[in-house]
Amino acid sequence: MRRRAVLSLLIAAALGLARADAWEAGVGPSPTLPPPAHRLIPRVDIAPAVHWPAGAQPQPAAGLTVRPFATGLDHPRWLHVLPNGDVLVAESNAPPGKSGIRGLKGWAMKAVMTRAGAGVPSPDRIVLLRDADGDGVAETRSDFMTGLHSPFGMALVGDTLYIADTDRLLRVPYTAGAMRIDAAPEIVVDLPGATGRFNHHWTKSLLASPDGGRLYVGVGSNSNAGENGLAVEASRAAILEIDPARRTIAIYADGLRNPVGLAWQPGTSTLWAVVNERDELGDDLVPDYLTHVERGAFYGWPFSYWGAHVDPRVKPQDPARVAAARVPDYGLGNHVAPLGLAFNTSPRLRAALGDGAFVALHGSWNRKPLAGYRVVLVPFADGRPSAPPREVLAGFLDAAGNARGRPVGVEIARDGALLVADDVGNTVWRVAAAAP
Repeated sequence: MRRRAVLSLLIAAALGLARADAWEAGVGPSPTLPPPAHRLIPRVDIAPAVHWPAGAQPQPAAGLTVRPFATGLDHPRWLHVLPNGDVLVAESNAPPGKSGIRGLKGWAMKAVMTRAGAGVPSPDRIVLLRDADGDGVAETRSDFMTGLHSPFGMALVGDTLYIADTDRLLRVPYTAGAMRIDAAPEIVVDLPGATGRFNHHWTKSLLASPDGGRLYVGVGSNSNAGENGLAVEASRAAILEIDPARRTIAIYADGLRNPVGLAWQPGTSTLWAVVNERDELGDDLVPDYLTHVERGAFYGWPFSYWGAHVDPRVKPQDPARVAAARVPDYGLGNHVAPLGLAFNTSPRLRAALGDGAFVALHGSWNRKPLAGYRVVLVPFADGRPSAPPREVLAGFLDAAGNARGRPVGVEIARDGALLVADDVGNTVWRVAAAAP
C-alpha cells in the first residue's frame, strides 16, 4: 500500500513537471520553439470579465502587501507619476472603427473581446489621483484632461507634458500641483493611426530620453503578420524617435510587432521594451519577450520570429532582413501579452525582491491553458535578465477561469510602492513591501 502511494506521488509529480515544462516553454533566453501549427480558424479563448467581488483583491507575493490606491475608475490603462507624487491615469480604449481582422475570424474576435471587457467605449481622458496625506490611498481625483483620442503614453519634460493619442503626439504646459489642464493641446507630430477603416494596434506608449531632448513612441503593427500588406505598416511595428523641437520623426528600431512598455535601464542609456509577438502559430508559439533595443536594429517582424525562424505565412519573404534579425533577450511566455514595464528602483522593493524589471502580463486570448494575467519581476544581474520571472501579483483569474482584473500599466510611485493599472477591475493597485 505504501509503495503504491509513493508511486502515485511520483507519477503526479512527473505530470506536474511536464505541465510546468510546457507552461515554461516560452520563458527564458533560449525558449523552446515548436514547429508552427497554423490553423485556418485560430483558437480564441479569453477569460470573461467578471470584475472583483466586494472585498476581493489580487494576491501579493510573500513579503508584499496590496491595497487599492484608487477604485471606480473607467478602463484605466496607463500610468505616469509626476515629481510631486500625483499619479496620472489614462482612461482609454480602442477608438471606434474596425480592427483590420476580416471574415469569420474578425467576427469571432469582436464577440470574444467584448465578452472579455475590451469593447467598452474609450473614456478619452486622463485622470489625476492625489494621495495628499501619504496613507497609500488617493483621496482626491480630478479630470486632468478630457476630449482626447484614445490617449495612452504620457511624459513630463520640464514644464511640458506630452501625451500620445492613438494618432498624434500632443503637448501642453504643466504647472506643478495643477489638478486640471484647460489649455488646448498643441499637436507636435502625427503618429501612425487608422489606415482606411482599421487601426489594429492602437496604443502609443511614450518615453522621454534621460535628458528630455528626444521622445520615444512604441507603435504596434497594423496586422498580425503582414496580411494587410506592408503599405499599411509604414512606421509601424517600431519604436519611433521624435525630436519635439524640430518636429521630426525617425525609426529608432523596427521589426517589433507590438512594443508597448518602454523603460531606460537605471544608470545606463540602454532602452528596454516588452513586445507582443505574432499569433495563430499554435498555443506555444511565438513567445512574447523582453529585450534591450539598439538604434537601427531589426527584430524580425513580419518575416521571422526569435531571430531567423521564418514565418511561413509571410510572402514574399526577405532573406536579407531575416539574416539581420536580432534575437530577443528573454522570452516571457507564449501569448502572455506583456504591456507594462518598470525597473525596480524602489529601495524597499529591491530589498524584498532584488533587482529586475516589473512586467504586467495582461493575459492571453488565443491559448489553452490561459497564460499571463499576473504581474512578474524578471530578475537582472550584470545588466541582463538572469533568472525565471518571479510572481509579484496574482489572483486576477478566479477558480472558473474568469478575469476579475487584468494588469496593464506599472509604475513606481514616489514613495517606492509599485502601482498597477487594472483595466477590467477599474482599479489602480498599490503593492508595497510588508512592514518588517
